[in-house]
Amino acid sequence: MPGVRVGSWTGAATGVTVVLPPEGTVGSVEVRGGAPATRETALLDPTKLVARVDAVVLTGGSAFGLAAADGVMTFLAERELGFPTGGGPVPIVPAAAIFDLTVSGGERPTAREAYEAAAAAERDEPVRNGRLGAGRGATIGKWHGPEYAVAGGMGTASAREEGAIVGALAVVNAVGDVVGDDGHVIAGSSAPPGSPLFPSPALGTLEHTTLVVVATDAALTKTECLLLAESAHHGLARTLSPSHTRFDGDAAFALATGTVVGDVDRIRIAATAVVSAAVRAAVTGR
Repeated sequence: MPGVRVGSWTGAATGVTVVLPPEGTVGSVEVRGGAPATRETALLDPTKLVARVDAVVLTGGSAFGLAAADGVMTFLAERELGFPTGGGPVPIVPAAAIFDLTVSGGERPTAREAYEAAAAAERDEPVRNGRLGAGRGATIGKWHGPEYAVAGGMGTASAREEGAIVGALAVVNAVGDVVGDDGHVIAGSSAPPGSPLFPSPALGTLEHTTLVVVATDAALTKTECLLLAESAHHGLARTLSPSHTRFDGDAAFALATGTVVGDVDRIRIAATAVVSAAVRAAVTGR
């Protein structure tokens, strides 16, 4: 995505990823999972005042990890970026977290690590797929029991639709499996055939979530960005089996940089496809 930069900090078993869009980028979000860990998402409702987004933070560490966004606030404030107020610019930095505390042994990103990730994004370093950034401690395929989980990760994909570019970044930490368009399991639970579903009380804890940022260079309103976020969730439903359970915190952010003219309905169709591709890239590394 031209102008949309991504940077990550990767720890031993957790991490944080920061998306830095160009100034003036419009954004919204839709949360469909039953167990979200989020920050500043209410502000992205189309009925609320502020339309612009200065950064999006995706992090490990569950609700503890949301404090990492403070580092990105500091990073942007040093550059005098944010919503103008009488007290100076206030950066708009929505954030969402996955639960990886079991895998990480309690390690979680802090404001310092998120600041480092924002600095990496500013340098416009190449984005890679796999177990890095916020996807470092991600796992999938837990619906037959957490003991049968396999590695998740972070993935990206993009496409061009009638002159507009649509890109997606996904952090995949789902209770379900990742499947292909024909329903075959690409990566998922290692449980033997016939194993019961949701057998363990541990599945009732908040230990799953897939996070998505979908971005386009088309000019969209805040309401149209919400529609784009809805279509991003369609990509999750197509690729995760099951998706959007009450144990997942699935959330999709949508950003529009507004540099070209594009048809929102065509862009929504493309978003569904690129989100599906990004989810699969997270577990295949390609």
